[in-house]
Amino acid sequence: MTLSLETPALLFSATSLILLAYTNRFLTIAQIIRNLKKSYDENESRKILLQIKNLNLRLTLIRLMQLFGVLCLFFSVFAMLVLFLSLHVLGIWLFGISLLCLLISLGLSFWEISISVTALRIHLDDLK
Repeated sequence: MTLSLETPALLFSATSLILLAYTNRFLTIAQIIRNLKKSYDENESRKILLQIKNLNLRLTLIRLMQLFGVLCLFFSVFAMLVLFLSLHVLGIWLFGISLLCLLISLGLSFWEISISVTALRIHLDDLK
């Protein structure tokens, strides 16, 4: 089995866009937490505290999503370097590791989105 130098490069654009989306989610949630913290300081509500804890978990997941996204990019670049040096077996393994990191990142993303949807449904239950 052979792997061309261009194959790991295919992950660059996808991984870059994913990392940008993760960063935007992180920044949005961080701003929401800052606003909720200010509200909590003014009115110590248990509901606000639970929202902050939920968002804190989501921030942790996003940080892990970013970590595995960066590792995906790192191993892709490393695979390209190794393939350039004609170490094909090692290049295949490194590319496989980069794909695994991407899968982990996407799995964490799904988990974070699930938490977000559940929290929104709980928040909207007040309207019924």
